[in-house]
Amino acid sequence: MQSRRIGAEEFIELSGSLPVADTRSPGEYLSGHMPGAVNLPLFDDSERAAVGRLYRKEGRAGAVSEGLKLTGPKLETIFSRGTELSGGRNLLMYCWRGGLRSESVAWLLSVGGVGVVLLEGGYKAYRNYILKELGIKRRVVILGGMTGSGKTDILNILAGMGEQAIDLERLASHRGSAFGALGQAAQPSTEQFSNNLYDVWRGLDYEKPVWLEDESRNIGTVFLPDAFWANMQESPVIAIIPPARVRIPRLVREYSCFPPGMLLQAVRKISKRLGGDRTGSAVEAIEKGDFEKAVAITLEYYDKTYLHSLSRHPESHVHILNTDSDDPEYNAGLVLDLARKRGLVLPA
Repeated sequence: MQSRRIGAEEFIELSGSLPVADTRSPGEYLSGHMPGAVNLPLFDDSERAAVGRLYRKEGRAGAVSEGLKLTGPKLETIFSRGTELSGGRNLLMYCWRGGLRSESVAWLLSVGGVGVVLLEGGYKAYRNYILKELGIKRRVVILGGMTGSGKTDILNILAGMGEQAIDLERLASHRGSAFGALGQAAQPSTEQFSNNLYDVWRGLDYEKPVWLEDESRNIGTVFLPDAFWANMQESPVIAIIPPARVRIPRLVREYSCFPPGMLLQAVRKISKRLGGDRTGSAVEAIEKGDFEKAVAITLEYYDKTYLHSLSRHPESHVHILNTDSDDPEYNAGLVLDLARKRGLVLPA
């Protein structure tokens, strides 16, 4: 059975209905892969390195010879796993550049009657395609606001009200501050984050605006794609500004449940920006269990930082929304009403 090749756009579209195999090494796969793809490696990491060295030293023939020695004993396992993955359907497959690894596994499976569709240009072509797509200008509304204003809750409520929204912090497994890793799973690589982001982005209606939370260029250790972040900076912002007395209880509820040692470690990450006196006061407050005081001290830094970051947006794009409420449903209604009045989203 002859395998065929298709471009990245068609390949991604088919991935919604067909299984996908990534024939790169486990290390390459962990660094970043198509969402939903299953690792079906021709070589492990050390074998890939050995074949690569031979290719540089002796050329293609030497590398192919070594590859055959390495893969011979495990061909039956690769065949069985690939056949099981296909489930009697066609199997989508890629390697790094659409070369020997995916071709070899495709040939093996095709002998057994499995139809294989290869990605032209491999994972490299996929990455080039999605980064280009993520850089295309689309209608975006940024939900900003002071730390503790419940932006993520509001964003999710807007989604429940029929608005298109992406929770970037959920995709990044980080809340975006020095305390943002607390209670979160391990962060994906920046590469995998952008793959996951595009997987959500492509499923949205291009004719309607998308709500995103205001973020720095990085969320923890994950960096937003450059062009995507640049588009965010040029988009209108609704900044919700509750007073500190409203935000402090929310932050105490969210973070006082973590061990004091974790909180102290987070405070020390921003000690240079807090200053020695404020850091010392915050540390003392945490050690005494006075979380309200600790939050109030750190908010002085975060509020000043947020107001500075808000100034990066063109002044005409920033819409301030003052509220005395901590009710995210009520505030989501205020946000949506303001967005409609300012023509940022379509009227109800």
